[in-house]
Amino acid sequence: MKDTTRLLSKFGLKLAFLFFFVCTWTPQRGLTQCAGTASTPQAASECAAHAVPSGKVATLDPKQVYTLAELIDIAERNNPRTRVVWEQAKQKAEQLGLEKSAYYPVLAGLAVFADQRTISPFPESLLPRGYSTVEIPLVQPEITLQYLLFDFGQRGAKVDGARAEKLAAGANFIQANQEVAFQVASEYYKLLTAQERLQATQETLKTAQTTQDAAEDQLANGRSTLPDVLNARAETSQAVFDMESADGDEKISRVTLTEAIGVEPSPDITIDAQKDASLPESLTLSIDELIERALSDRPDLMAQAAEIRAADDQVRAAKAEYRPKIVLSGSAAQTAVWPTADNGQLGYANVTTWSAELGVEWKIFDGGARKSGVAIAESKKREAQDVMTAKHDQATRQVWTAFIAFRTALRKEQAALALLDSANTSYSASLEAYQYGVKNLIDVVTAERQLAQARLSGVSARSQLLLEAVDLEFVTGNLLRTKPAATNLHVQDGQK
Repeated sequence: MKDTTRLLSKFGLKLAFLFFFVCTWTPQRGLTQCAGTASTPQAASECAAHAVPSGKVATLDPKQVYTLAELIDIAERNNPRTRVVWEQAKQKAEQLGLEKSAYYPVLAGLAVFADQRTISPFPESLLPRGYSTVEIPLVQPEITLQYLLFDFGQRGAKVDGARAEKLAAGANFIQANQEVAFQVASEYYKLLTAQERLQATQETLKTAQTTQDAAEDQLANGRSTLPDVLNARAETSQAVFDMESADGDEKISRVTLTEAIGVEPSPDITIDAQKDASLPESLTLSIDELIERALSDRPDLMAQAAEIRAADDQVRAAKAEYRPKIVLSGSAAQTAVWPTADNGQLGYANVTTWSAELGVEWKIFDGGARKSGVAIAESKKREAQDVMTAKHDQATRQVWTAFIAFRTALRKEQAALALLDSANTSYSASLEAYQYGVKNLIDVVTAERQLAQARLSGVSARSQLLLEAVDLEFVTGNLLRTKPAATNLHVQDGQK
């Protein structure tokens, strides 16, 4: 029984370290695709604008023991979701540059090489054929200029909108990295839970074998019956069945973890867990403070706020279509011609030609296109505002849910410890009483089943407590961030 208690205590230490790590870990800098190098939308968008994409997908070494830190690093660089949002952030950064280019003039070079023949009628008294042909070879290199001087703020609105969309893409990138990290951590915990459940079923098998041995000894001494032995053997067979099921679940958890990382799904992965931390024991923030943190720090809310600003800029740009545009245009060329006529030599010319124009363009009627454009832009703005309201309510609901779930998991973990202690005592007492002939085998089997359930409940309660603690960090936007964790860890004697 001491081995079982030690097993579950060891499991709690492992998961507690992982919880502490996930809540406080900041990925190393220098990774490709900005993985873990940016914690604000502005930093993420700037990183995406200048980083070089990586086309190489990592593979896992079956012989290496991976920590959670290493797996999250690999996932942020290889998970398809992070790669997609990174490309989207890079596209939005380039879109901003595209919109800013409208403030600069457009210069174009043009070279014309031509040869033209014309016919001009003449009186027959002057030319017997009644016409004259002229051939005009032409060479004309030219430079043209187009410069939009003033457009009543349309370009500014488009640049502001592109800048807001760039920030939204940066926030979406952070959100995607948090989601991937949370998914990897969750699958990591589930794998550890599956491993510890497998160990618990192995302990249960040993307990069942102990009960069976006791029943067979009692039968050999004439103090038990064959049905009692068969019942004990059935419990042992059930324990073997449960152990095999747990073994299969553990292998499936390995495959699921590799899929979350973004590498080829396979059970060939070995994970490592440390043993120097304890379970969460309390919250450091009130529910109001948790909600306030979520509303200010969640990347999805930051992204939606940027989308609202971008929609407002689209309205400004659409309304600017009603106003005139002032455009400066010009050209300069060197024109060389050497025409010839069938009735005599014409003059050769090689001169510089140019033109300059300042124009005002103002649409008077367009069949309602501008009106429809403004209506669409205003509708998109209202849509973005409604989405923000929904996300705001969703964030508040998720924080409340995580808050309640954590407190419930904390009480369940405490109850699981008491249950395990009682089940251990009950089984030990029942087995000893049976061996002295005071109790029958049914009492021992019942206590054995209660102990097996208590073991599994203890494993489940501990993993659920840490999963809920990490979820609390995730829904408040603090996962992989540097702010203090929302929960306190229980400090045992001799631990820091």
